[in-house]
Amino acid sequence: MQLPQPRGPISAGLVDALARAPHDLPDSLAAAAGAAGGDLDDEDLQLSLHVCYELHYRGFDGVDEDWEWHPSLLAVRRAAERRFEAALRRLVPVPAAVPPAQVPGALAALVEADDGPGLSKYLTARATLEQFREFVMHRSIYHLREADPHTWAIPRLAGRAKAALVEVQADEYGGGRPERMHAELFRTTMDRLGLDTAYGAHLDAVPAVTLATNNLMSLFGLHRRLRGAVLGHLAAFEMTSSLPNRRYGNGLRRLGGDDDATRFYDEHVEADAVHEQIAAHDLCGGFCADLPEREREQQTSLLLFGAACALALDGRFAAHLLQRWEAGESSLRQPESSGRSLVGALGA
Repeated sequence: MQLPQPRGPISAGLVDALARAPHDLPDSLAAAAGAAGGDLDDEDLQLSLHVCYELHYRGFDGVDEDWEWHPSLLAVRRAAERRFEAALRRLVPVPAAVPPAQVPGALAALVEADDGPGLSKYLTARATLEQFREFVMHRSIYHLREADPHTWAIPRLAGRAKAALVEVQADEYGGGRPERMHAELFRTTMDRLGLDTAYGAHLDAVPAVTLATNNLMSLFGLHRRLRGAVLGHLAAFEMTSSLPNRRYGNGLRRLGGDDDATRFYDEHVEADAVHEQIAAHDLCGGFCADLPEREREQQTSLLLFGAACALALDGRFAAHLLQRWEAGESSLRQPESSGRSLVGALGA
């Protein structure tokens, strides 16, 4: 993956530095990353965070791997993370803890209370082929590394919570069969839609609202203190997945998608119905029940916070797409970079 086009002074400073050998970044860059601003909608902040986090995933072509743990780069990331986390806490007040036995019910209540925009219904019945392709481009930022952010939590768990997370993740990674990995199934969907399937190919095209949903997972997954939040995020992900994926698959079929094009969505209808129960009860409920008393209240509260953040940011993402589409506009920053022509996509 190539380094992205900067979107402001912070990301410009990072991109310029990463293209060279590791060196100390100026203190002013960390100061700028921590300065108050648009935060969740700030293109410069969200891209900068994404760039910092990507160094812990697959990295960028030509970037020295020693940048991953360079102290001055971590200082920039830390400043940006503090700003991002503060914005999340303003958007979603941290819920009060509940007893471990009530955690699955509390998660279900958060999902039930969520009244986010009906993006899946729109994609089922109204979306054009170009709009569906845009949706897939947005989601490619996560789905081409699907499950990876949540996997960071595995070494931070023990007992039944660890076993439950491994069970869920094993399915996400295809149960040992590379062609069944969910990231590979999504790559096939992209290919059938005539899109560039390379990892990170559409990073420059997607806006801050999309990057924020991905940065949220990395923030939670990379910090041990937030391990409860990443589990809550995963639970919310699984508990709100089955029905929307059924709708996505049906919407793609309506537009001419064949079995290969829809397999990613069809796979999630059944798998996530099972994962929902594992995540809510064995993973989250088990995690909270097995915590030492001194940690239980804080981590249980963070777990519910992680779920609430997942729902809130996904709602903001859906609202952005629907508002732009209803206005007859593209939901992307760079619509012209959408990949191959529609000619040939799904046989069009």
